[in-house]
Amino acid sequence: MKTGERISLADLARSSGAGLGRFDPGAVQQALGGFATARISSDASPTVNDISECLFFSPGDGRIWLQDQRMVLLHTEALGSLRREMVDSLGLERVRGLFTRAGYVSGARDASLVRRQWPDAEPPAAAVAGTRLHALEGMVKVEVVDAAFDPERGSYEGEFLWHHSSEDDEHIAAYGIGGSPACWMQVGYATGYVSTLFGRLIVFREVECRSMGAAHCRVIGKSADLWDDVEEDMRYLNARDFVDTAAYDRAPPQAARPASPEPHPSDAMVGASSAFNAACHHLSRVARTTATVLFTGESGVGKEKFAQMLHRISPRKSAPFVAVNCAAIPETLIETELFGVERGAYTGASQSRPGRFERASGGTLFLDEIGTLSFVAQGKLLRALQEGEVERVGGSRAVKVDVRVVAATNEDLREAVRAGRFREDLFFRLNVFPIHLPPLRDRRDDIPLLMNHFLQHYRHKHQGQAKGFTQAAVRALLGYDFPGNIRELQNLVERAVILAEDTDLIDTHHLFMGGEVQKQGFLTLDVHGAPGRLMAQGGAGSPPSSPAQPLSPTIPNMTPNSTPAPSLAGGGRAIHLALDQAERELLKDALARCGGNYSAAARLLKISRAKLAYRARKHQL
Repeated sequence: MKTGERISLADLARSSGAGLGRFDPGAVQQALGGFATARISSDASPTVNDISECLFFSPGDGRIWLQDQRMVLLHTEALGSLRREMVDSLGLERVRGLFTRAGYVSGARDASLVRRQWPDAEPPAAAVAGTRLHALEGMVKVEVVDAAFDPERGSYEGEFLWHHSSEDDEHIAAYGIGGSPACWMQVGYATGYVSTLFGRLIVFREVECRSMGAAHCRVIGKSADLWDDVEEDMRYLNARDFVDTAAYDRAPPQAARPASPEPHPSDAMVGASSAFNAACHHLSRVARTTATVLFTGESGVGKEKFAQMLHRISPRKSAPFVAVNCAAIPETLIETELFGVERGAYTGASQSRPGRFERASGGTLFLDEIGTLSFVAQGKLLRALQEGEVERVGGSRAVKVDVRVVAATNEDLREAVRAGRFREDLFFRLNVFPIHLPPLRDRRDDIPLLMNHFLQHYRHKHQGQAKGFTQAAVRALLGYDFPGNIRELQNLVERAVILAEDTDLIDTHHLFMGGEVQKQGFLTLDVHGAPGRLMAQGGAGSPPSSPAQPLSPTIPNMTPNSTPAPSLAGGGRAIHLALDQAERELLKDALARCGGNYSAAARLLKISRAKLAYRARKHQL
């Protein structure tokens, strides 16, 4: 095989004559009968063959892909050895959390793949695709006992049997039969997959396990509000104790509503993605010190929330936390606000007043939007940081202060230093321990958790009765770029809870009514190169091109609102055709090129085999 040449698992099966293994469609239909309207047929997308088409091998250059995600083959004994060493070094509880979170990320990524690759798949078929992917990746054979998702109530309940668990094999080999379940990564996978698929937190729990002496593993999944003690499960999903777990539990009954003010949703730290967990680990490491911390990231990613949590878990938690928005203070007043003023220092200064540094003494001073300070203010701030003392405006003596300074900016301060807008010496004074908070579009695994958290909060705050999100709304939120990050998601959910009628599901028209620009998925034609083809452009549902695989010929872009007659290039002549005729010719040409092989033609056109078969029947090919 040549370097860079790729072959899919389905191609290997066809060339060898071996089957890929089939799911019993009758058993699946019976088990999934509770899925509202849907019953799934044996050829409903995505089938086992559809999924196998997404797994590519390129042995010549040492790479494997599951669509656009790079994969590896790993000996289970090597993984078991790693697991054993981690347990012996870190303890069982901490390692269980690590593996649960790794599984959650894997499941969330697979759910995103299914949503992109088969955007029109019905919920039962998309749910079963997770069991097939789980088996395809060599983790476990999944048997569906029963599963039901009620969109009207927004609730999910499912029961599954797991056979041949690779985690159990290695755990039993290392520790024998014990008293607790051991399929940690697989429980995390199921939670991540189904939560991402349905856009609300669905928690799985292993109630029987081979590592406990059972014949097989039995797993039950429910919506978070259907579990009585979901906080225990979330303890393993959250990297640190300060990550909120009560936000996932069921909302308290209205009669028991406390008289104290309702906490703001930004007071909760919610997330399970690898990027979020990495930031939490850094926060925990630096909290016990007095080092200066610089939070960076786009507006709305939660920099002040992280700064507040840093203070709460630090030894200074009993002292004041004082926040200053540097962008909101006029340059003429910044010195007075930070350092204070003596009586009579200027007209109107009728009494002495301490500044923010003095008020925060013994605690934490948070300087938000630090990049907006003028050069003069930067110099005075630098001196205060270096000397550990301040002098009030109009004063004649220095005041010692014991303050931990935490700063935040959405600007690239290194670039600002190069451009001469920010003092280099102050930058190095602030940049002792930088923590970058990624934008929400880079931590999409957290979106279902945040959706669930904000929905519960605003239902309680506004006395709303919205039960959950429609599949269209989930798809739109998972595919939206969120230029306003978590703050924007919070606003969208609050708006939707207010707009949705009682007991209704939140739909896209409840969410996007404030001028937000969503990606639009549409088909385009391109005449660059050999015969043209239909190609999906934009939209959360359009599958990305796979790495190291040449793209099929493209065609001139057509905006969603434009209606030019598409053209098909062939032999150097452009022939204007109606879109249906163009599609028919492209399908006909692709099938001819691939010798009638539907799977190969579907890969050439970048669509699923089921879609190609449907369109071929439509055009009577």
